[in-house]
Amino acid sequence: MMTMLAARNWWLFLVRGIAALLFGILAFLQPGITLATLILLFGAYALVDGVFAVGAGFGAPSRVRWWIILGGVAVIAIGLLALISPAATAVAVVTLVGALAVARGVAEVVTAVTMRKMIEGEWFYILSGAVSIIFGLYVIVFPGAGALALLWLIGFYAIFAGVMYVAIGWRLRGVATRTGAA
Repeated sequence: MMTMLAARNWWLFLVRGIAALLFGILAFLQPGITLATLILLFGAYALVDGVFAVGAGFGAPSRVRWWIILGGVAVIAIGLLALISPAATAVAVVTLVGALAVARGVAEVVTAVTMRKMIEGEWFYILSGAVSIIFGLYVIVFPGAGALALLWLIGFYAIFAGVMYVAIGWRLRGVATRTGAA
């Protein structure tokens, strides 16, 4: 039954795949537009999410009401910042990714050194930590390059997902044709 429903709607998978492919290609050809679009979508989402959180807070039990409302107001502020200043938002996100990589790298190096008597090959962990630290520092110092790398990863993912959805759509079309579900 579920397969027949999916087969009948094979074209939805195809359209979804084509949209993902176009987005992935756009991420490579027009990274600035792609980044601005992602930030604006994030800002709109955060704004709507914050408004709903504030609304939910007013209906929440009194012991947590203000925490939910405060969280919602913070999310609204972040959403407004993203909409008003997308460039600052992009730099902030990339800087946070860099800070995360540095923190993770330091933790990995410290862990490897601390456990070197308990594990063999700790240098793999140290190397992983060192690469994370170098990557994180590079992204913090050169946020534009970090944003571009992040967009390329998103672009690669979108193209991969798009190809998979197109393939699934064509396969489901074949099922629909064979079973008369079209």
